[in-house]
Amino acid sequence: MTLIAIEEHWFTPELTAALEGRDESLAFNDRDGNQERLQDLGTGRIAMLDAQGIDVSVVALAPPGTQPLPAGDALRLSRAANDVAAAAVEAHPTRLRALSTLPLSSPPDVAAELERAAGLGHVGTMVYGRSGDVFLDDPAYDGFFAAAARLGQPVFIHPQLPSAAVRDASYRGFDPATELALATYGWGWHLDTATAALRLILRGTFDRHPELQVVLGHWGEMLLFWLDRAESAGRAAGLPRPIADYLRSNFHITCSGMFNPALLRHALSVVPVDRLLFSTDYPYLRPGREEIGTFLGHFESDVDRRKFASGNAERLFGLSAR
Repeated sequence: MTLIAIEEHWFTPELTAALEGRDESLAFNDRDGNQERLQDLGTGRIAMLDAQGIDVSVVALAPPGTQPLPAGDALRLSRAANDVAAAAVEAHPTRLRALSTLPLSSPPDVAAELERAAGLGHVGTMVYGRSGDVFLDDPAYDGFFAAAARLGQPVFIHPQLPSAAVRDASYRGFDPATELALATYGWGWHLDTATAALRLILRGTFDRHPELQVVLGHWGEMLLFWLDRAESAGRAAGLPRPIADYLRSNFHITCSGMFNPALLRHALSVVPVDRLLFSTDYPYLRPGREEIGTFLGHFESDVDRRKFASGNAERLFGLSAR
């Protein structure tokens, strides 16, 4: 059975230097040898795929990408990263694909870089819910979403560090390590991303661009689990459809290495199996072949297992042998 992982991260030393002092979550890249793993798009990464039993890895820059940077730097480093990723895919055409990174701090350049990256072979893009104080649903990005829908480029919305104002209001009052954990992987990342996705729905993004496809990690970043309450916001906004309909037609959900069968069961109670995708969130999580195999055993049929393992990703990202 083919296995495709669609949320696997990498990074560059140049971007690390440019982001110094701009995002505390970069500290996670220095833990447990992650920096070396993030920079390796070659033999070490391929060896890890072999060890895990993963056939194809869809790589994307680790957070926060280039979004915290000034417009000129964001454009330059986005283009450079997209070129590096394309070269890695060219060097390992049967094992790697890539999601582009985009200069969202320069809205006029976003759609053009998406199109350029698609021309290089990138199969989608990874963005974050906010660039500075500008939310992803801001009208400045509507041209980007139009281009993504037209080009068939799925948009993965990944967690990022909440804004300073939100951190001050909700995540302070502890020691620095606890504050950072609470604002990121312990809570804030996921609430922030769910809010970004919900804002896109409420803004009518998918009514204007019905072909647009969005991916959420971590089993839907809380949104699937609080859908009953979120529906009330959709009614207040006068949406033409329930929010659940948008989730089932415009969203795909990946597990991000969270191999909890209870989360799988709940996701399947909200969206069909055709909307679920496999990922490990490498290198922050590095599950072994046995752990992956055990989780895949929780699907009720071989058909559903194959959809989750590779079929849905092949369809969504247009993957094929090269």
